[in-house]
Amino acid sequence: MNIVVLERNSVGPDISVDCFYELGNVTCYRNTVTIEEVRERVKDADIIVANKSPMCEESLKDAPKVKMICEFATGYDNCDLAYCKSRGIRVTNVVDYCSAMVAQHTFALALALSQKLPHYDNYVKSGAYSAQDRFSNFDIPFYELEGKTWGIVGMGNIGKRVARIATAFGCKVIFHSVTGKSTVTEYLQVDKDTLLAESDFLSLHCPLSDLSRNFIDKEALGKMKPTAYLVNVARGPVVNNTDLYEALEAGEIAGAGLDVLEKEPLQLTNPLSKIKDSNKLIITPHLAWGSVEARMRCVEGVYENIKAFQRGEERNVVI
Repeated sequence: MNIVVLERNSVGPDISVDCFYELGNVTCYRNTVTIEEVRERVKDADIIVANKSPMCEESLKDAPKVKMICEFATGYDNCDLAYCKSRGIRVTNVVDYCSAMVAQHTFALALALSQKLPHYDNYVKSGAYSAQDRFSNFDIPFYELEGKTWGIVGMGNIGKRVARIATAFGCKVIFHSVTGKSTVTEYLQVDKDTLLAESDFLSLHCPLSDLSRNFIDKEALGKMKPTAYLVNVARGPVVNNTDLYEALEAGEIAGAGLDVLEKEPLQLTNPLSKIKDSNKLIITPHLAWGSVEARMRCVEGVYENIKAFQRGEERNVVI
């Protein structure tokens, strides 16, 4: 089988993909962005490994041999599932490989913001601490997680991990299901307005869909506490970036930690790029999923998906 890896570097050049060579004739490309690039590179492929590359009729119509698309990810919003189904192309993803890391990053962002760590780190390194005559400094107030309400949007594998960690910190956990179909009973499920009004910390862990796009917009931000912190480690368009910029500038919420943006990498036309105060806004470059361990698990997951397919078995099948 001809296996074409379109975005080899999406898992990092430090992570080996040599295991794929056991499974067929492998061609790797560092990155593949445009439909035209995809079309040219997959025309003889039996199996495609992709992440963000567009998998649609226009990019795949000249690739008659394609039998399988493997996502180098859990998400598959780059893939036109209806078209793949019409072609009989199997689509697989890798489930739960980065849940631990995304949950960890959620709290890294929340704690850095709420404890004003950028301010206090700069205070020491600027020499201000050395120049004072007392042993401590807490000129910007910060508060404990214990006793606070932690709200969650999306109670899947990651959301559940975040809920457990928040509980360990002494938080009350509430959550909202965008689809309204969650069967989770361990935590209190609430409507959107209650979630916004009661959350001291609100973290987003839902897939991107028509239901979740712009879930956090001007209206939603206006219903949050002025002391609340927002963390988005889901998908960028779940939060309207312009509305968030205006809310942060107006002091409608206390701060935001983002690992994802409406368009990536960060565009200078995105108003959030104007905010340089890391006590108000921290943005990381879509790395919450990317620990060494998680990236190794991702490659291993794709490898096992292809092996299962070659054996005639189903594993992590989306369609």
